[in-house]
Formats: sequence, structure tokens, C-alpha cells
Amino acid sequence: MSSPDERARETEQKMTDDERFSLIISLVGAVPSIGVPRDRRIPEAVMNMSAGYTPGVPRLGIPALQSSDASMGVTNPGYRPDDNGATAFPASIVVGSSFNPQLARDGGAAIGREARMRGFNIMLAGGINLARDIRNGRNFEYYSEDPWVSAVLGAEAVNGIQGEGVISTLKHFTLNCNETNRHWLDAVIDPVAHRESDLLAFQIAIERSQPGSIMSGYNKVNGFYLSGNHHLLNEVLKGAWGYRGYVMSDWGAVPEWDYALNGLDQESGIQMDVKQWGAEAFTDRLRKAYAEGKLPKERLSDMVRRILRSAYAVGIDKWGATPAVDMVKHNEIALEIARQGIVLLKNDGVLPLATDRPLKIGVVGGYAQLGVPSGTGSGAVLPVGGFAATVNIGGAHGVMGNIRNLFLLPSSPLAELKKLLPQAQIEFDGGYTPAESALLAGRSDVVIAFGIRVEGEAFDLPDLSLPWGQDAMIDAVATANPNTIVVLETGNPVSMPWRDKVKAIIQAWYPGQAGGQAIAEVLIGKVNPSGRLPITFPASLAQTPRPELSGIATPWGTPTTIRYDEGAEVGYRWYAQKGVAPLYAFGHGLSYTTFSYGDLNVSGGETVTAMLTVTNTGQHEGADVPQVYLTEAAGYKGMRLLGFDRVVLKPGESKRVTVTADPRLLARFDDSAGRWRIAAGSYRIAVGKSVEDLPLNADTQLDTRLFGS
Repeated sequence: MSSPDERARETEQKMTDDERFSLIISLVGAVPSIGVPRDRRIPEAVMNMSAGYTPGVPRLGIPALQSSDASMGVTNPGYRPDDNGATAFPASIVVGSSFNPQLARDGGAAIGREARMRGFNIMLAGGINLARDIRNGRNFEYYSEDPWVSAVLGAEAVNGIQGEGVISTLKHFTLNCNETNRHWLDAVIDPVAHRESDLLAFQIAIERSQPGSIMSGYNKVNGFYLSGNHHLLNEVLKGAWGYRGYVMSDWGAVPEWDYALNGLDQESGIQMDVKQWGAEAFTDRLRKAYAEGKLPKERLSDMVRRILRSAYAVGIDKWGATPAVDMVKHNEIALEIARQGIVLLKNDGVLPLATDRPLKIGVVGGYAQLGVPSGTGSGAVLPVGGFAATVNIGGAHGVMGNIRNLFLLPSSPLAELKKLLPQAQIEFDGGYTPAESALLAGRSDVVIAFGIRVEGEAFDLPDLSLPWGQDAMIDAVATANPNTIVVLETGNPVSMPWRDKVKAIIQAWYPGQAGGQAIAEVLIGKVNPSGRLPITFPASLAQTPRPELSGIATPWGTPTTIRYDEGAEVGYRWYAQKGVAPLYAFGHGLSYTTFSYGDLNVSGGETVTAMLTVTNTGQHEGADVPQVYLTEAAGYKGMRLLGFDRVVLKPGESKRVTVTADPRLLARFDDSAGRWRIAAGSYRIAVGKSVEDLPLNADTQLDTRLFGS
């Protein structure tokens, strides 16, 4: 049996130049909502519209390539009017909060099956950009601010998708960490810090999953657009890391044909390049360059071979019968992700709610009578049966501004609470005015106030407040009734000016199509909350590396530079380095039981291995996420997550946990050598429940060494 590389080479050698050029572009299917008509190059026989179509070569057994967004499920922004809907999984940040790699894999596998049943052999998932800015509109599509968490979970999502015979991408390579003027954004960073943070996340994820494709970001890095960044694509990704798949562009990210020389293998969604830059890059212009000898034949062949190699490695050319898809099981996966990803931030004894007496409960705001919100943009998934409601918000953000919507998935927290609390008297107030909401609060035993916010592609948040006067509503409710519980459904942290007036705060994120049920189950204690924050919640934007976001006040289309001067010290690392206490720390999350840690043993040598015992010291079964950090090393004082585990324990039960660190998390990147360097000396290791709760510490010795690339 030939290897995928050998098969790709053999097939490519049999192709004509016309066939080669046909494989290095993809076409957006008809999308009336954003003004994209059906392209004449998509054959009439192709009825299954998608985000990207590339014709196959039947005589050589090469299937057509059809791609769909995205990480939360198979999207359908008007492509397929007859499609009844897909499973709308929780946002990736919910998976990040679960700290559970198996959930990432389960969700990926389900998405792969639903893609395959529609004939889609490429999923434009998953996103692993680090949450460098908590105003980034697409943070809900990513996992974490930490490179290890992002890499591990992102890799498992890819493994799940590709295990179903569907190519998965990793995106957006790299530093696509803000949406403000994203096509004109220059992300400036020290190259060594880049290798130790965002690039390290991609490197580890690629090693652990071998994704068929890498999608380049819209932005520049240090002055060069990612789709044509020779250093990052040719020297780092394909050179130092030896990546053998192909690089596709994001939709509308290729202004020049010579990006083919700099590492880009496929221009994707080329109609969007016409909208953005006025022309296609990899059709007539690239053919002209080829005819003039400016594009070497070997480079064209390499582009094609990389695409073919991924097709063969994942097996999209060997599809048999369409696998059976159990949508009920997929809903259960979505429900379990939401259950494990919901984070209990605060609880002053009001939760879980009593189920054995007729409480008067006021439920306020957040369209809780209809459903739960999702993020907006290309990642929004139409659920089976449609949205409970859609509210167009609009915005001055280019073509994406027209489709900025509040999408409500039909899983009503209010209805689920009524099911689970049959003895309670539950009233609902829509949060129309703070004064009206306060009236309901005053006559209730307990109030559950929902706070929601629309976040999504092509726009960042100007601040961390809740829109539509919801902060004032929550404040009024809490003033009228101190037994107030706040449930937040957002993709980023919020400012919480009412925090000290409420008894409990739940961060539910965008919890997917079963989110209402998961929220209700956590509120009554049917589910013991176990989510942990994968990003830091600041006390204010003044604590963050960029209190003012560059370019946010300028019109769409303004050249913008964002300097990531924090370098590799992203998120919790920044707060540790500056000695600043955030509102809620990375890794924080409460439970209805308690856990203790003990018997720490740390060994060194080439890397660090930490062993500890976790014991459930409370009265309820629950899950804990012990975390292992580097806090001090030769020449370094700060904080770096080295690893984590997730353990489920019954009351009184103990478990021995072992975490071995990837040595790159202990090292610094030596740019002159192009390798990782560990300095000899003493390394302090801390273990606990968050970066601010580390009861166990130990020192170990590491040997000096130069390794990797």
C-alpha cells in the first residue's frame, strides 16, 4: 500500500495543468444573504451548496472538495433552503471550560458525521487562536488564553472530525486575535514570544492531530499578510515543523498571486477576494505568472500534492455508504458539553435551589422564555427546526455587519426550570425596564436574572458591559431582592458592576441547543458544576495589556496596528507577571462539593512530572480539575500551566493524578539556534484549583538541553 505522500505524487504527475489549477481554488456556494450568487463554475448538478466547492478529477478518482463552517456544527447561512438543520453544539469556549479533551473529540466526531451525511468532506474547524483580548468578537469560537489547553482540546476536535473521514482545518494561523479591521490589521509581536505562545499552540495541536489543512488568518504579522507570509508558512510551518498538509486562505484573504510563492496552497472562497480586493488571485493572474515562469512548475505541483496528500491521509476518496447519524445522541453530546462547561463563579449559599418546597421564583431577562443565544457570524449553526427567534442588529463591519444577529436556540431555561421545579411558583419578566423587573423581584423568594450579549465575527466589543440596559436591570433586581442569581450567556467576560449585590453568578457562555436544560440542571443541583475558566476575567480593562483597543473607533477598512507587547505572557501569565488580582482567575470554578489535594511528588530531569492525590471531602459526587503550574525557573518568574486532569470522585473518594509537562512549556525558544532551550537549575512547581488557589508547592531540578524546532 502506497503512503499518502506517494499516492499524491503519483496522481499529481498524471494531471494536466488545467486540472492542477482547478484544485487550488474553492468557490463559495450561493449565499443570497451576503450577495453571493451561484458561480457559473459550480456545475448545475451540484445542488448541495457550501462554503467552498472545488471540482474533483473523476478520471483520477479525485473527489470534489466541499467545505463547511465550523467548530460548533455544520452551518447553513442560506446555502441550502431544504436543509432541516444540524446539531448546534455549545461554543468552543464551553469545551475549553470543561477541560475535558474527550468532550472535544466526541463533539468533533459528531460534527464530522453530520458533515459527511451532507456530502461535505472538509470542515473549517477548529479554531485555536489564543484569547489575547477579551473584547475579541470570536473568542467564543476558540478554547482558551493558554497554549496547552488550546492545543490539546483543538487537536482532539480535529481527531474527532478526521476520524469520520472528513478533513479538518486548524485556524486562524496566526494572531487573528482581534476582529477590528481584520483585513487591514497588522499584529506586531516579538518573534520569540510568538513561538512561545500562539505558534506553540498550533505546533502542539498539529503534532497531536495532523490536520489536513491549516487556514491562514486575515491579518498581517509583523508587516506581512498571513496568507503570503513566507517566514511563518514556509520557514516555520512547512520547514521547521515539517507540516505536510496544505494551507488554505480564509475567505477574502488573498490580494496577490505571489502568495503562492510564499506558502499558500489554495485560495478559498475566491468570490470574496473579488469583493475585498477587486480580483481573484489564483486564476488568471496566477496562470499568467506560471506562463511567464514566475511560478515554478515544481511549486504548482507541490500545492496540488499537498491537497491530494490530505485527501488520501484522511480518506475522503474512500467514502463508502453514508454513516447513520443519531441526532438524539448528538443532542446528548451537546447537553453534556454544556453541563461540564458551565462555570459557577460565585455562590453565597443560595445554590443549588431547593426542590422540596414551593419557592416563588422570578426569572428575568435574556429571552429566557424563548431559548439561549449563540455567537453570530460564520460559526452560527441553524438547529433542527430553526431558531427560536432571530433579531438583526446590524453594524458598520463590512459585509458581515449586515448579518450580525441575535440567534436564539430553542432551549428555554424558563421552560426547563418549570419542568424541574414543579412545586415552585415561577413568574417571568422580560427585563423591559429595571423598575418593572424590580417589582417581580420584590415579591419573589429568589430571582434568576439572565444577562446576554451578541458577539461574533468581524467586530470586537468596545467595553465589557451588558447591552440593552441589562446591568441596570440586574442592579435594580438585586436591590429589590438580595437572593439574586445571575446567569451570563456571553462569549467573553463581563464587567459585573452589580457583583457584590448578588448571591450567585453562573457563566453559561453560549451553551448550545440543549443549553437551557443544562442551566436549569445546574441551578437545582441535578448537575454539580465543574467548569473552570479558560480565560481570565479582569476587574476592569485597565488591568489588561491594551485598555484601549487600537482602531476600534475607526471606520471599517482603516489600516490598524495592534502591538502584542505582552509577548508570550498571555492572559493569566500577564496578571501573574504584573502582580495584579483579576475579578476571577484562570482555572477558577466552584462546585457543590469540596476537594483537597495532598501527597505532592515532583520529579525533574528532562521535564517535570507531578503526582498528587485529589480527595472529594464534601457530600456530593463531583468533578475537579487539578492544575499544575510553573511559577519560578532559571531566569523566569511568572506563571505557566504545565498540565491538568479532570477527575470525577464520589464523596470521600481519592484518586492519584499524574501530569507530565511538554518540555517546551518549561523552555525558552532560542531564535539563533532555531530550537528550544531548557536552562539547568531549580524549577518551582505549584498545584491547585486555579492560578490564585495553589496550596501545594515543590522544587525540582532540570538538566540543560537544546531540543526540538
